[in-house]
Amino acid sequence: MEGAKEFGLRNVSSHCSISDMDDYDLSRLLDKPRLNIERQRSFDERSLSELSIGLTRAGLDNIDSTYSPGGRSGFDTPASSARNSFEPHPMVAEAWEALRRSLVFFRNQPVGTIAAYDHASEEVLNYDQVFVRDFVPSALAFLMNGEPEIVKNFLLKTLQLQGWEKRIDRFKLGEGAMPASFKVLHDPIRKSDTIVADFGESAIGRVAPVDSGFWWIILLRAYTKSTGDLTLAETEDCQKGMRLILTLCLSEGFDTFPTLLCADGCSMIDRRMGIYGYPIEIQALFFMALRCALALLKPDAEGKEFIERIVKRLHALSYHMRGYFWLDFQQLNDIYRYKTEEYSHTAVNKFNVIPDSIPDWVFDFMPCRGGYFIGNVSPARMDFRWFALGNCVAILSSLATPEQSVAIMDLIESRWEELVGEMPLKICYPAIESHEWRIVTGCDPKNTRWSYHNGGSWPVLLWMLTAACIKTGRPQIARRAIELAESRLLKDAWPEYYDGKLGRYIGKQARKYQTWSIAGYLVAKMLLEDPSHLGMISLEEDKQMKPVIKRSSSWTC
Repeated sequence: MEGAKEFGLRNVSSHCSISDMDDYDLSRLLDKPRLNIERQRSFDERSLSELSIGLTRAGLDNIDSTYSPGGRSGFDTPASSARNSFEPHPMVAEAWEALRRSLVFFRNQPVGTIAAYDHASEEVLNYDQVFVRDFVPSALAFLMNGEPEIVKNFLLKTLQLQGWEKRIDRFKLGEGAMPASFKVLHDPIRKSDTIVADFGESAIGRVAPVDSGFWWIILLRAYTKSTGDLTLAETEDCQKGMRLILTLCLSEGFDTFPTLLCADGCSMIDRRMGIYGYPIEIQALFFMALRCALALLKPDAEGKEFIERIVKRLHALSYHMRGYFWLDFQQLNDIYRYKTEEYSHTAVNKFNVIPDSIPDWVFDFMPCRGGYFIGNVSPARMDFRWFALGNCVAILSSLATPEQSVAIMDLIESRWEELVGEMPLKICYPAIESHEWRIVTGCDPKNTRWSYHNGGSWPVLLWMLTAACIKTGRPQIARRAIELAESRLLKDAWPEYYDGKLGRYIGKQARKYQTWSIAGYLVAKMLLEDPSHLGMISLEEDKQMKPVIKRSSSWTC
């Protein structure tokens, strides 16, 4: 790959690299001047029915200003009245300094942040790489701070990596696959920079990241909302990049459900944890990415077909998720009383779930008031575990109805000790242990009970919790969680995760100065200081997708 210059398909084996690309400029792809365009209506507020009926260029011209900071965002939240009087915590300056230390440069241009800046650790592994999912909170922090260039550079660089041919052993990955991570190699002798990308062939489980493409689309929309700059998203390269990602996840096959079938380890939980099938994290991100793409795709000859397919998929996906993944007191009681072996279209127990398979813990965990999207639903199997990321994204994307969003927050408040404890936020609850741990994880020494992905507490999730709290009108929950984090994070040198039922102990293999722990804290603080930033990462409910709910979403005793 030495000297490769064109932005097209390259034949790479198990490693992908951009080597010395003669004065390659990240802004080379942009042939339009940057401008802010005044719009009359937010592009997030167009209903699906409008898009499916009027797919004309005017549909994109009738959207209001996407500019977010300092004013009103697409999400109807007023800027904080205390914006200028907000007293910054002493940790904020330390966090910004640590975040800037993690910057990665390619050809003297910032293109991302490394996963962790822990020089005390003997094993670097892949923590010196720029991960797509890890960079999202860093990107949001820079956008909220009025520094969008690094985000634009990152979006263009990963878009370029997507264009390569990707092979693992003798198998070729889909053209739209985004990398899990990339690393910049500096050659001081030749004075050149090289990028090596990982599409899953170097990962622990050799699993391609399903979430990378979704996060890329979500981040492209956040950049557009924050800057008001539509020229980046409207370039042919970004439009093509979105279409390639959508081609992968909208392809027709043997699926009978609108959800995406995934392997274990394809997301933030990137080790074997029994999430294979239809994990809530992927479904929520899929839903949000589809809605973001719907707002960003141009309804031209190529885009029109994708818009129509997205509209149909969103209707089916929202119906499926809100109906079959949702669990509250009444639904739990209904499942407990299910009959089995039902055959015909009138079956109530459509997945033939055996009531005896309901774990004992969930009966005590479920409050009378509250609910959540469970971890997984597939034939004869329901994973009743709580997963924080999937539920927070469900709120932000409006996959959850307003009633369901309130119920999720009710659950967090009711089960504060279990889900937050002494350090926000449990990645999943409860932990699996003993014989189940041996079977599900394959005796994974890193995912022991109440550690890492198996019930560990991850500070990065603080920004998602805060965003969800603000959207649901519960900022006091976010403040309480942030205060908990502030009591430990800086003193503990920004660990990757915490262990124990209450999240009291620094994780046994946690890296220090974990970048997304730092960025997650900053984003949470800036969201509370100026709630108008929420527009970057929040989508209004589409009234056309509102289902007819025959029972209450949150049962009250």
